Amino acid sequence: MQQKTGAAVCPYAKKCGGCDYQGVPYEKQLKEKQALVQKHVGQYCKVLPIIGMEEPYHYRNKVHAVFDIERKRGGRQAGGRRGAGGRHPASKAVLGSSRPALKTAPGGIISGVYRAGTHEVVNIDSCQIEDETANAIIRDIRGLLPSFKIKTYDEDTGYGLLRHVLVRRGFHSGEVMVVLVLGSPILPSKNNFVKALRKLHPEITTVVVNVNDKRTSMVLGEKETVIYGKGYIEDMLCGCTFRISPKSFYQVNPVQTEILYQKAMEYAGLTGKERVIDAYCGTGTIGIIAARAAKEVIGVELNRDAVRDAIVNAKRNEVKNIRFYHADAGKFMEEMAAARAGAANAGDSEVDVVFMDPPRAGSDEAFLSSVVQLAPKRVVYISCNPETLGRDLGFLTRKGYRAVECRPVDLFPFTGHVETVVLLGREKVDEEIVYAYEDYEPKDSEYLNGTKGSATYREIKEWVKSQHGLSVSSLYIAQVKEKCGLEKRENFNLGEDGHRVPTCPPEKEEAILSAFRHFRMI
Repeated sequence: MQQKTGAAVCPYAKKCGGCDYQGVPYEKQLKEKQALVQKHVGQYCKVLPIIGMEEPYHYRNKVHAVFDIERKRGGRQAGGRRGAGGRHPASKAVLGSSRPALKTAPGGIISGVYRAGTHEVVNIDSCQIEDETANAIIRDIRGLLPSFKIKTYDEDTGYGLLRHVLVRRGFHSGEVMVVLVLGSPILPSKNNFVKALRKLHPEITTVVVNVNDKRTSMVLGEKETVIYGKGYIEDMLCGCTFRISPKSFYQVNPVQTEILYQKAMEYAGLTGKERVIDAYCGTGTIGIIAARAAKEVIGVELNRDAVRDAIVNAKRNEVKNIRFYHADAGKFMEEMAAARAGAANAGDSEVDVVFMDPPRAGSDEAFLSSVVQLAPKRVVYISCNPETLGRDLGFLTRKGYRAVECRPVDLFPFTGHVETVVLLGREKVDEEIVYAYEDYEPKDSEYLNGTKGSATYREIKEWVKSQHGLSVSSLYIAQVKEKCGLEKRENFNLGEDGHRVPTCPPEKEEAILSAFRHFRMI
């Protein structure tokens, strides 16, 4: 393992507060995380040695910066705290960086993170746990703002335009997405701004404007407009391709995520004969990877947008033995168990493996009870919080499951967070598990029994405008829907008193059809 000195403390450490292990050698960090997992999980099963990174720097492929102006003294006090908490840490730090911090005069534009316990922005030039390309893009956006007369948003007054910048980069693909979070929907000279930014960073493949016009601590708003590229990036994970949009959940450390998921697949022991449930499936990463070695996979997710992304990802990877359901995973599994109990041949509906990857709060008792009721042969539990993992293992082991083995994986060097994957089995589990990952070809010919996508007229109009530069009316959209059998409208092309109204021109019809395909309506 390559080792940098632990004495090189981040110059922003006392202000940012995002990293827990400033000045601590990486090997010592791993020992402390190993001890943490051992404390909470060791009473249930053997805890294998933690898997750390060869090079624990610049691993975060998702970088967020808040924009503001330099203030002479003091800062905005707030009840919230900007730090590494939450499902995955959004920390910033410079660990012995050779690049000096930018010196910004009062009134000048700054970008970075909130000082711990306040809403005062700490100006940060570079962070050595974040992607270097993303850091450079954020610095250059800061430099471009004055020439385009773009003002930063003021939380106190509500005036100004640019609130945040989010940069996401595909580790394998190299594709880069820039999300400009604005306080209002209009970005002045947007085409010239994108042109100037891409002149500095031609690696940028898409730029999205996200509008957050509410007085809130949330970073992203609801409305998005693509102003350059396709509005998302793609990247490879465990041999599969996944779409990453501005709001998509996607692990921020791709190198360690592959190790974590490979270990999860090994624990699942898939041979091509199993029926698998991917609970908390999100955009389908674990389920799609597992589908290549299972007979059938069912993904369950409560977030409707995530389910749509999951269906897109399955189609993108030509995975045909997976289905996604928009539902509460616990209730879904309870219904499956009830249906199996009443079936003439219960064996046909038996579930072999359940993957569960809950948020930091862990699973609630209702969900865990549904797992017990469904009674899969194996449960593969992926956790980002050893404390709630230990609590949930206590419940499952009291209900007839046995924890077999645990493997911690460090996805977040220099923070106090650690991912852990645990194998549980009913009573007796094969200790020697063979993972037939490459040999199995799915035989199920049914292709994605998930629901088709949908979009409002407004969403279709905005997408056509952003991608084709054309304005289309609701009438034209309705006409094309009629042709596709999506919507029936009697006399939709007749005006009052039988007068004809315009029919959709071929160019606009093709643009609308492309929108239908984009939203998976056809």
